[in-house]
Amino acid sequence: MHPRPVPATAVVRSAAHDLRAAGVDSAVVEAQLICAHVLGIDRSALPLADAVDASGLAEIDRMVAARIADRTPIQYLLGRAVSGRLDLAVGPGVFIPRPETELLVEDALAALPAPGDGPGPVVVDLCAGSGTLALEIAHARPDARVHAVELHDQALDWLRRNAAERAAAGDTPLVVHSGDATDPGILAELRGRVDAVVSNPPYIPRTDDLPAEVLGHEPATALFGGVDGLAVITPLVGVAAGLLAPGGHLAVEHDEETGASVASVVEAQGRFGTVEQHTDLAGRPRFVTATRLGDRDDDDELDPTVRKGTTR
Repeated sequence: MHPRPVPATAVVRSAAHDLRAAGVDSAVVEAQLICAHVLGIDRSALPLADAVDASGLAEIDRMVAARIADRTPIQYLLGRAVSGRLDLAVGPGVFIPRPETELLVEDALAALPAPGDGPGPVVVDLCAGSGTLALEIAHARPDARVHAVELHDQALDWLRRNAAERAAAGDTPLVVHSGDATDPGILAELRGRVDAVVSNPPYIPRTDDLPAEVLGHEPATALFGGVDGLAVITPLVGVAAGLLAPGGHLAVEHDEETGASVASVVEAQGRFGTVEQHTDLAGRPRFVTATRLGDRDDDDELDPTVRKGTTR
């Protein structure tokens, strides 16, 4: 243990050196995040921060060692992850939000009916995880009634924690459901009444070729969608078709290699038109959207509004 406080800038340099030597990407940023977290300040305030005392140094050393030893995700170490407009609690047992999911949020918000005098829109997030999609939509649309469905207990704990935090901050509370997003009977009371269904389901085709931060720590149940990445998406699309009202919007995130396959699943379901593939900011296929057809169109072999192009 260090005998006297050490300037924060020196602590950041030392931590960044150790992280860089271990091959950690963005070593300086991560060192800053760890030091700011321990000091309880914003990263931008580090140059003016007080010196770090012995207990703070020990905690920083512990977090840096954990990051190096087994690549514990920095978000798990900090206990938080940025999700678009929000800062959410995360930890072992829940998928860490990724920046690219924000594009799906923006798409869903744009598809919702404009605010008016009547009841707000109904939105369902299937495979909600930490609550990223549901909570961002509830934050942006206080008039919306947002339901979040999650199956796994650890993820449910994080979902409920984040929902409680955002409600305490003034956002419209979520309705959290413990259940299987692929169960045809889930949310039966909402069948045909939902304006938008969003989902970031387990979608990675089974593989061992993932970074240690991901493969060694994030739950496999939130990552993998079977051999082809479609094991959850295929039944989930059927559930969404039952929940959505005619004209309702579906948005499903997918692996960058499976966009065409996911679009085909949605088309084959038979109750969707205007099926579109969307790319992320890096130009990679990222999510598929579709519009729920009216019931009289359900038996049509192929709706003429189906589009197979890729949009951004």
